[in-house]
Amino acid sequence: MDETDPLKTAERWHAEGRKVAIATVVDTWGSAPRPVGSHLVIDGEGAFEGSVSGGCVEGAVVAEAVDIAAGAPARLLEFGVADETAWEVGLSCGGTIRVYVEPLTGAGA
Repeated sequence: MDETDPLKTAERWHAEGRKVAIATVVDTWGSAPRPVGSHLVIDGEGAFEGSVSGGCVEGAVVAEAVDIAAGAPARLLEFGVADETAWEVGLSCGGTIRVYVEPLTGAGA
């Protein structure tokens, strides 16, 4: 893991006492901007690092992740061109992505 790895950032933020959520691309179909396993980490204030879509749906993911970092349950989000939400958030690459957003818990903070 290098210093630009979003998971390293999540670990550091968690150790600093921030509430943190991790978004992971868990499935793609068709033309997807980022591969399975890509991460976006978000703190409770909305700061983020990494990418799950190259910018297409990050805003929507960050909004959900802030709630999850604050204690809401983990969620599986799906974005695609057939989903009207995709147009709202700008996913226009023609594919579908599924992103699992979960809180970072455990020792550290």
